[in-house]
Amino acid sequence: MQTDILQFYRDKSVFVTGGTGFLGKVIIEKLLRSTDVRRVYLLVRPKKNDTVEGRFQAWKDEPVFETLLKAKPEALNLVTPISGDCSEPGLGLSDGDRRMVTADVQVIIHSAASIRFVEPLHRALNINTRATRLLIQLAKEMKGLKAFVHISTAFSNCPSQHIEERFYPEHLSCPAAKVLEFNETLSPDLMDKMAPALMGKFPNTYTYTKALAEQVIQMEGQDLPICVFRPAIILANFKEPMSGWIDNLHGIVALIYGNAHGILRLLYVNPKADALVVPGDYCANVALASGWQVAKNSESPSSSQLAVQKPPPIYTLATAKSNSITFGEAVKLGIAHNHKIPVTKTIWYPFAHFTTCPWLFKLGCIFYHLIPGFFFDLLLRIQGKKPILMRSYQKIHEALLLLFPFNGKTYEMDMKNTNQLWDSMSPEDRSIFPFDMATLNWEEYYSRILSGMRVFLFKESWDTLEEAKKRLFRFYVLHRFLQLVLCLALGKIVWILYSLIANNNIRSIEVTLPSPVADFPSI
Repeated sequence: MQTDILQFYRDKSVFVTGGTGFLGKVIIEKLLRSTDVRRVYLLVRPKKNDTVEGRFQAWKDEPVFETLLKAKPEALNLVTPISGDCSEPGLGLSDGDRRMVTADVQVIIHSAASIRFVEPLHRALNINTRATRLLIQLAKEMKGLKAFVHISTAFSNCPSQHIEERFYPEHLSCPAAKVLEFNETLSPDLMDKMAPALMGKFPNTYTYTKALAEQVIQMEGQDLPICVFRPAIILANFKEPMSGWIDNLHGIVALIYGNAHGILRLLYVNPKADALVVPGDYCANVALASGWQVAKNSESPSSSQLAVQKPPPIYTLATAKSNSITFGEAVKLGIAHNHKIPVTKTIWYPFAHFTTCPWLFKLGCIFYHLIPGFFFDLLLRIQGKKPILMRSYQKIHEALLLLFPFNGKTYEMDMKNTNQLWDSMSPEDRSIFPFDMATLNWEEYYSRILSGMRVFLFKESWDTLEEAKKRLFRFYVLHRFLQLVLCLALGKIVWILYSLIANNNIRSIEVTLPSPVADFPSI
C-alpha cells in the first residue's frame, strides 16, 4: 500500500541532525520501518574518547531499533554516519561529505539542539541558531531539495502566554543576524555577560536561541521548501516502536523518575496549570507528515507563485483544548500507576505535594528532602557505601526552579496548521502516522510511561514486580506510621504551647486580682 506520505519518502535520501538524541532516533526508526527511503545520512559528533564509528555502532544497538530489525534485519545498513558538529563552523563537515550530501539529499530534518537551560549563551547560539543558518546555506546548495523540517519548541515564544503558529520578531530585543554577528566578533565571556540584556523576557538561553533560529528561518529560508515544527514537552513514546520507550532523564521525565524512585516528594509546580506534554512517536509522525506537506505545497503552481509573500508554515503539537490534562492530574495518574507497577529501587513510598510559593518551596525542601536525605546518606556511609541523595537533591531543586516558567502557568497553544495537516491526510496515512492529541487516552498513556520507565530507565524486568510490590507495601506501612508519629508529635507540641499560654494567662490574672485583706479597713 503506497499512501501519499509513503510515496513521498519512497527512494528519497534524508539528512538528519540530532539523530543520536531521543527524538532523532524515533524519527529515523519510523522512516526505516514505515517508508522505503533510499538512504539516511546521520550527522554524528565525534567525542573526546569516542570516534564517529564507535558512537554509530553503539547507536545501532539501541533498544528502539529492536522492532525494526525483526521486520527488516538489514534496515540499519541504509544509514550512513557522517562526521560533523553543529557547534562548529560549516557544521564540521569535510569537503567530500558536503559534496555527497548536497548531491544526494532531498529531505532535511534538523533535530539537533542544546536543550540545556543553563547553556552559556555563546555555545547555545552556535548550536541552536548558527547551525540553523548553516543548514539553510547547505540546503540552498541541494538541487533536489524537496523539504526542510526544522524542529523548534512550542516554548520558543514563551514571553507570550497565548502562542499562535506564527513568527514573533517582537520578542527579540536584537535581530538574529545582529546577535550572530556579535557572537562571531566578541569574546565568549563578553557574549555571556550580555545574555541578560539580549534575552529580555526569555527565561533561559535554550528558548531564546530557539526563537532566534526561527527568525533566521523566517528571514533567510523563505525561498526554500521549509517549515518549522514546534513540539511541546516530549515524553515517552505512546505505542511505536515499543510502548513507553524513553532513554533520557531530561526535564519533566526526570521529575516522574524521581517521584517513582521515592526521592522527589515536593514539587514546585502549579497543579492547576495545563501540562503540555506529547508522546515522542507523535512528534516523529508530525515531523515526517509536515515534510510531506511542505513539499506538496511548494510543488503546487498556486503556492509557488505566493512563496515569496508567505512565511514558512509552522506546525505546533501540544495538548488539545478538548482533551487537556493539568499537572495535578498528570502527577496523580503517574503515582497511581507507579503504585500498581513499582520498582525494587524505590527508597520510600511515592507521593507528591505541590507549592507555587518560592519561599515555601525552599523551606519545604528541608523537611521533604534534605533531612530525610541526610539520614539516608548517613546510613549509606555506615554501610561503607557512597552517599548520593544530598548531592542529587541540589540538582533536583535547581531543575525544579528552572522548569517553573513552563509548569507554573497555563500556556495556550494554537494548532490550526497542525489540525489542517491532520485533516489533509488520508485515513491510511493517519493510521500509519498518528498524532491526533484530541483522542489520546491519558490514562493509557501514563500507564505506558510508567511501564516504559520501569523497563528502560530503571532497567528492571517484570520478574521483580511481586518483590517490588511487597517492598512498596512495607514502605506504605512505614509511611503511615511516620505520618502518625508526626501528627502525635505535632499534637503534643500544640498541647505544650497551649498549656504554657494558658498557665501564663492564669498567672497574669492572679497578679492583677486585688488582695482580699486590702478590702477591709484596719481596726
